Amino acid sequence: MVRQLGELENAIMTRVWQWNRPVTVREVLLDLQSERDIAYTTVMTVLDKLHRKGWLRRERAGRAYRYEPVSSREAYTAALMNDAWATSDNPAAALVHFFGLMSPEQREALRDALRVAAPFPTDPAPADSAGPPADTGETGEGPAR
Repeated sequence: MVRQLGELENAIMTRVWQWNRPVTVREVLLDLQSERDIAYTTVMTVLDKLHRKGWLRRERAGRAYRYEPVSSREAYTAALMNDAWATSDNPAAALVHFFGLMSPEQREALRDALRVAAPFPTDPAPADSAGPPADTGETGEGPAR
């Protein structure tokens, strides 16, 4: 059931991004019904859940709501990956298994992403370990002559 709900969330978000405009429950329902038997209330519940999670914003349009995405597909995917990774008690092992599931194209995309991310600084060093003091020319035995 949880996996099915996640798949339905993804199917709905995909449509919202593809259409690139505010959508109603009925529009999403009619499109989903071409692929599966699904109830209006199910689509309404998932759209509301995505709204509460912060992935969709909504505004009233008469008696209904119109939904639109808050962020990009890439940000949504990254958050899903981060959430999944956070559930592991051994993140390094989870990454190794994840890399093993990747296609050659996905591994190449990962290499490209790491090249882009490489210029970003890592965690800052603690203030008390700022490195060696600058060479001022003094020996510590009084002023240099």
